[in-house]
Amino acid sequence: MKIYTKTGDKGQTSLLSGSRVSKAELRLEAYGTLDEVNSLLGVLVSTLPTDQFPYAQAIQSELFAMGSHLALDGAAEFPMPKFNEALVGQLERQMDQWNEILPELKSFILPGAHEKSAHCHVARTVCRRAERRVVALNDNAEVTEEIITFLNRLSDFLFVMARWIDFSNGAPDRIWTPKY
Repeated sequence: MKIYTKTGDKGQTSLLSGSRVSKAELRLEAYGTLDEVNSLLGVLVSTLPTDQFPYAQAIQSELFAMGSHLALDGAAEFPMPKFNEALVGQLERQMDQWNEILPELKSFILPGAHEKSAHCHVARTVCRRAERRVVALNDNAEVTEEIITFLNRLSDFLFVMARWIDFSNGAPDRIWTPKY
């Protein structure tokens, strides 16, 4: 099977329904940014032991499922993957466990205390961008609430996970000290 089809060479692509749209459309920006998050999580998966990145495969799978939902414009019925409804709660419980051990956070922190946590912060910021893109899409076309909730929680999870990685590697938070 060839990867290239040449059907997108003029800036158009097909949604799951078969509708042709501009590659600059907000819907594509939204699910394309989910793909970016997923790729960045792949970098994390490749650098961390599994105990430092719980739920990695479930998170990546969820992002693919959500991207599939965003790639369907409602013009056709299409079998869609189901969301893992328990995953948000699992992420919340994991954050709570880490936060019980981590030092209390009293100010903003700067990314970069450890290389692995820096990758986590990059994934977090791209996840926030994905959330903004999905919210913008929701302003024009209905997006299931689970996607917005999941992205919001995932970015929180990645922030706490970055702190956990730093803590586990003996790297203290890099506290931002503003100059006034």
